[in-house]
Amino acid sequence: MFFGPVPVEDALEGVAVHSIRKGELVLRKGTRIGPAEVAALRREGVAEIVVSRLEAGDVTEDEAAARIAARVADGGVHVEDAFTGRANLFAEVAGVLVVDRARIDALNRVHEAITLATLPAFVAVEPGEMIATVKIIPFAVDRPVLDDALAALGAPVLTVAPFRPLDVAVVSTLLPGLKDSVVAKTLRTLEERLAPAGARIVAETRVAHETAALSAGLRGIGTADLTIVFGASAIADRRDVIPAALLAAGGRIEHFGMPVDPGNLLLLGELDGRPVLGAPGCARSPKENGFDWVLHRLLAGLPITRQDITGLGVGGLLMEIVTRPQPRAGTVEAEMPAVAAVVLAAGRSTRMGGPNKLLQEVGGRPLVRIAVENALASRARPVIVVTGHQEEAVRAALAGLDVRFAANPDYAEGMSTSVRTGIAAVPAEADAAVICLGDMPGVDAALIDRLIAAFEPARGALVALPSVAGRRGNPVLWARRFFDELKALQGDSGARQILKAHADAVVEIAVDGEGPVFDVDTPEALTLARTIA
Repeated sequence: MFFGPVPVEDALEGVAVHSIRKGELVLRKGTRIGPAEVAALRREGVAEIVVSRLEAGDVTEDEAAARIAARVADGGVHVEDAFTGRANLFAEVAGVLVVDRARIDALNRVHEAITLATLPAFVAVEPGEMIATVKIIPFAVDRPVLDDALAALGAPVLTVAPFRPLDVAVVSTLLPGLKDSVVAKTLRTLEERLAPAGARIVAETRVAHETAALSAGLRGIGTADLTIVFGASAIADRRDVIPAALLAAGGRIEHFGMPVDPGNLLLLGELDGRPVLGAPGCARSPKENGFDWVLHRLLAGLPITRQDITGLGVGGLLMEIVTRPQPRAGTVEAEMPAVAAVVLAAGRSTRMGGPNKLLQEVGGRPLVRIAVENALASRARPVIVVTGHQEEAVRAALAGLDVRFAANPDYAEGMSTSVRTGIAAVPAEADAAVICLGDMPGVDAALIDRLIAAFEPARGALVALPSVAGRRGNPVLWARRFFDELKALQGDSGARQILKAHADAVVEIAVDGEGPVFDVDTPEALTLARTIA
C-alpha cells in the first residue's frame, strides 16, 4: 500500500489520510479522491495531500475486518457489516461470553495492523450487547498478513453460551438472631439474579445451622438442576457445617474458597450429579461478587472446576468492601477511635417564619448552645461548629465554649454545603465524625457516646445512628472512609442514598424517647421544646 504526500493532481483514486478543512472545503478522512475533490482542493489553494493507495496484493480494511470477524464468530454471535476498517460483533442471545484467549492473543501478535478486542471472558451478556470488535488500523493490509491472521485463528474463538431455564432449589440455614426479613431479602435478590437466565426457584426450605439438619434438607429438597445453600454463618473451613452436610448427604466437594473478593468463601460441590453452591455472605447483596461469576457459568451449562476457580485471581479484586477492617499504619493493637463532632448551625430557619431558631432560648440557653454543650460533654473531640446565616450572632451565642468554627459561605444552597464544610474541617487524625444538628436539644452527650461506642471498624460497624421505634434519627456517626461521599453531596438532600448504598456498614442504636427525631423547625416545635425543658 502506498502512503504519503502527493501533489493534488496525482491524488486521483487515492484515499485521504487526514481530514482537511479550508475555507468552504470539508474533506473527511477516508474519502476517495475523485475529480470533484481535486477541483475543490485546487479552489482552496491546496497543493499537496497525504493519501493512501492500494497496490497489488493489498486487501482493503473493510474486507480484511469482515473476513477476520466472520472467522472469529461462532454460535450466539452476530457480525455487523464492516465500516472504516471496523467490524463489530454482538450477542444474539442472553448468556455467557466464551473466548479462546490463547488464539485471540495469537491473532493480535500476527501484525500490528490487525486487532481484536473483546469483553472479559465468561461475562454475562444480553442480546444486542456489543461483545467484540475487529479493527484494521491502516487502510489496507497485505494479503499474506491477512492469511497469517486467519491461520492463527483457525476455528472460531468467540461464542455466547446461552442461559438455560434451570430449576433452582434453595436451602437456608438458621441461627438465633437471623431475621426472617434477611432470608426473604436474600431470596428476592437471588430471584433477580436468576431472572435474566430464565431460571427460577422451584423449592425452598429452611433448616437449623447444624450438619444433620442441613444434610437432611439437602436430601429432601428434591431434584432441581442446581441447589444453593445460604448459611446463617459463613463457611470457615472444609469441616464446617455446610461442606460437612454435603458430604454426609452423599455429595462431594469440588473446591472451597476462591481468589475473588468479595466472594472468597464460596463452596462448589455436587450431589447426585447436580451442582451445589455454598454461597458466600456477599451473595445476599445484589452487588456483583464472585458468586455471580460461578453462578453465570452454571446457568449457561458451562462446566466449572477447581482449576477454573483458582484461575480467577487476576481481576478478582472487584471492589473495596467498606465493612472490611483496614489496619492503621504503625499500630499493633486496636486503638480507641478518635471521633470528632460536627454541629450544623448555618441554616436560615425558613420554616420558623422569621427569627433564627438557633438563637431562640430554651431553658435559658440558645438552642445552638444546648446542642454544642451536649457535644462538648461527650467523648467527641474536637467539636466543630459550621456557621453561615447570622454567623456573628451564632458565634456570640457560643462565647466561651471550646469549639472550632468552620464558615460556610454557601449555606443558602442547602444542608449539603454545611455537611461538606464540616467534614472538610475534621482533622486528619480523626477516624470518624458525628454530624449533629444545631436544632435538636434532645440529643445529649450520652447518646453521642453510645454512637461512638458502637463504632467498631474491626466488626464492620462504620456508620452508627439512633433509632426510635424503628424510625431512624440523628445524629449520625460516619467513618472516615465515607468522607469523600459526604463531600460530594449536593443541594438540600441528606445522606440517605449513602446509607442505602452501604447498608451493611450501618448499625442502629435503639433509643427510648423522642430526642433523636425531635427537631425545632417551627414555632410550635419551639413552644413544645420550652414546655418540656
